[in-house]
Amino acid sequence: MRLLFLAVLRPCTGNAVTAQRVRGHLEAAGHVCVLKDALDYDSALEVAGLVQAAAAEAALALHAYRAGRLLRGHGIPFGIIFGGTDLNEDVNQAEKNHVMGKVLEEARFAVAFSESMKAAAGLQWPHAKDKIYVQTQGIMTTPNAAFAWDAFLRCADIRPSAHDAHVFLLICGLRQVKDPLYLVDAFSEWHRQEPHVYLAIVGPEVDPVFTREVKARVQSAAGVRLVPEMPQGDLHAALKSCTALVNSSVSEGMSAAILEAMELGVPVLARNIPGNAAVVRHGDTGLLFSDPQEFVQLARRLVRDPTLGRDLGAHGQAHVRTHHSWQAERDTYQHLVQTLEGGAGHRAC
Repeated sequence: MRLLFLAVLRPCTGNAVTAQRVRGHLEAAGHVCVLKDALDYDSALEVAGLVQAAAAEAALALHAYRAGRLLRGHGIPFGIIFGGTDLNEDVNQAEKNHVMGKVLEEARFAVAFSESMKAAAGLQWPHAKDKIYVQTQGIMTTPNAAFAWDAFLRCADIRPSAHDAHVFLLICGLRQVKDPLYLVDAFSEWHRQEPHVYLAIVGPEVDPVFTREVKARVQSAAGVRLVPEMPQGDLHAALKSCTALVNSSVSEGMSAAILEAMELGVPVLARNIPGNAAVVRHGDTGLLFSDPQEFVQLARRLVRDPTLGRDLGAHGQAHVRTHHSWQAERDTYQHLVQTLEGGAGHRAC
């Protein structure tokens, strides 16, 4: 089957990574999957030409509003995958909420990354709750065996040896929703008291204006370093050597960086927001903080109690390997796409 897949494909974002992974699942089943950036199209009318040019028999959209609205009215069956923005932000705007409801009327199925996301969507659009499936993101990490942690420390201008430094990695694209500056002041104060702790912010410059603000703040912040984006294999290897993975986002659907750290057995320190709390169980599979001061308290515990970090890492790894199977994700999307080949679709379990 020829599928048109619309998603927001800004480089080095979770959306782009998820879209590429799902496309791989579908192509492995023999489908032709034409992946296009939803931001390149302003209206369903524009997409009508794309549907014809791609000879699409069915379609898939990642994000009910940003991409799903473009698939309405074309007469081809389609499914959607909810993004975090759908249920954390767009749902609060009346017009976008209405449009997403209309998208769900036409969609054969919808996929939510967690039970909490499914419940939130069901409350907003009760007419669609029977077609919403839950499929967590599947994770497969690929650490680069040749990666040198000492070289990373030199690149980040971290002076102590690899044995002395405790490095916390905050992996994100530099944009406001990721809030990479949230912990900077509190961490700098901690670094002045304990010079062997560092916060390394690693990721691409997604928002040029905000990137300038981040660079200016980090330049004058003791113990905080800004590291350019890295190849995925190197990033996974760096995770294995750090003290903990940090997430300070204002909003998340389901953070791939958190799941990757957990799969690698690395402890996670995440901001206590719904998307993170759906993955991280405080004190079991990771630690959740509600403000910068609590972050420092918890980070200190990890530095002073290596056993805590090992236990959190082991529990997180077991959780991801049980609930975030890459193969299970592949099986689900391959099954769901089969429902687009005809009939009225299937009810969700």
